[in-house]
Amino acid sequence: MKNYLSARKLRKSFYQRELVDVARCLLGKTFVKKDGENILSGKIVEVEAYHGDFDEAAHSFGRMTKRTEIMFNTGGYLYVYFTYGAHHCCNVVTGKAGQGTAVLIRAVEPLTGINKMIKNRFGRKLKNEKEMFNLTSGPGKTCQAFAITRNHSGVDLTGNDIFILNSKKIKSKEIGVSKRIGITKSVDLPWRFFIKDNPYLSRK
Repeated sequence: MKNYLSARKLRKSFYQRELVDVARCLLGKTFVKKDGENILSGKIVEVEAYHGDFDEAAHSFGRMTKRTEIMFNTGGYLYVYFTYGAHHCCNVVTGKAGQGTAVLIRAVEPLTGINKMIKNRFGRKLKNEKEMFNLTSGPGKTCQAFAITRNHSGVDLTGNDIFILNSKKIKSKEIGVSKRIGITKSVDLPWRFFIKDNPYLSRK
């Protein structure tokens, strides 16, 4: 087993901190999903933060609904939603109970179970290297590659099905910061964080 899969699983205390701190610290960590005999994993390379108190782009803004109630749990759970009638997106719930904060996993760099990810995404072999970099370079692509659906919303990230492994903290000079992508409200918050020059970013 690769060294990055022998690392320690992140504890609940990691997730139950301030939203932006968790978002930045998730960069470089290893996202893992056990899929039968397959272990699918990837390095988190791009994230976005969402806060229900004042961020109108957050699903938790304004009030709790049946769909978003998991966002108001204590940090350390997965929140998955379906968007545009086509894509699932997965988020890491953060902070304390009632806060409604979460971090969207926008892109990962595949590490293990890559052939299974390719099958999940394309249903065929890759045609070229460009398709490889398109494998998980976006939130919907990542969920499709990892076969994550709304059925996984509410999964405990300290369990054994879907979890995140620790890794060396990414240096501040290697982290890019920008406005978030594909939203129409609270557009000026600089809450997109990414590992600079990584080929799997959703937007270069």
